[in-house]
Amino acid sequence: MNDKSVGLIELSSIAAGFSVADSALKAGNVKLMLSRSICSGKYMILLAGDTASVEAAIATGTETAGGCLIDHIVISNLHPDVLLAIGRTTPVEPTGALGIFESFNVATLIKAADAAAKAAQVQLLEVRLAMALGGKAFCTLTGDVSSVQAAVAAGRAVIAEAGVLVNAVVISRPHPDVYREVI
Repeated sequence: MNDKSVGLIELSSIAAGFSVADSALKAGNVKLMLSRSICSGKYMILLAGDTASVEAAIATGTETAGGCLIDHIVISNLHPDVLLAIGRTTPVEPTGALGIFESFNVATLIKAADAAAKAAQVQLLEVRLAMALGGKAFCTLTGDVSSVQAAVAAGRAVIAEAGVLVNAVVISRPHPDVYREVI
């Protein structure tokens, strides 16, 4: 299976989440990357596969969602660092500046992380999705100052355009203790 495309469905109901996950998985040859409850009583489903299969699964899932759909996305040709940063279990050594952008929803944050990774030569440290965050999501990244500025600007633009921007910052020379808290 080609896992270069991902789709995400964000729902306002945990019960609907299980039903939507089931229908989406049955609709296409996709891999279930995440399916879990998240803060504020929401539920998210992240699927991967070839573009056509992901689109079919997400379309079926959104039809099944009824009035519980918050947001959904399909991203073709996802930057490979995004999935690694979502499931990061091994810390990455920071290399310079620190960038952070934060969103009120999960779907837009994944889209923003993809845009940031494609905009500049940076290392995504973590993409944290709504766990213990009141339903918000954020991305941290590192690299040289100009690359981090470009990546954060790209991520910020995606989130701001969707109207769900919380904040975005670049710290040129973070104190080592700040990095220790990030990774």
